[in-house]
Amino acid sequence: MLKTHIVSFAVASALSAGFAHAQTPEIGHDLYNRFCVSCHGPSGKGDGSMPHYLTEIYADLTVLSAKNGGEFPMSRVLQIIDGRTGLRGHGGSMPVFGDIFSARNPDMMGSEMGALVTRGRVLALAEYLESIQE
Repeated sequence: MLKTHIVSFAVASALSAGFAHAQTPEIGHDLYNRFCVSCHGPSGKGDGSMPHYLTEIYADLTVLSAKNGGEFPMSRVLQIIDGRTGLRGHGGSMPVFGDIFSARNPDMMGSEMGALVTRGRVLALAEYLESIQE
């Protein structure tokens, strides 16, 4: 009986992971439009509306792979988005999206499920950035 439950759980987890991954580009695009487009622009080239009001230059997010020998620097991008690097993008104005995505789920903050949702959003955003590489 226990073995059946373990197998059922494993199958359900695999299916739900595949379903979530299939939706990632759309979720990542939505997150980008909501949180990033004002600075990095609709194309990701740093041509958003905010640079006109600030003195900082915003990164062209479409050349991350080109600047990394043709490989998308997924780990580094994830760490910059969620704030683990300690690097404050653009001299300090880039928000730590790990914190922002966590705060959007106050009922799950501090929970394992909340952490998973936050990581999923960070990953979806990073995967979207990978998809716009030139």
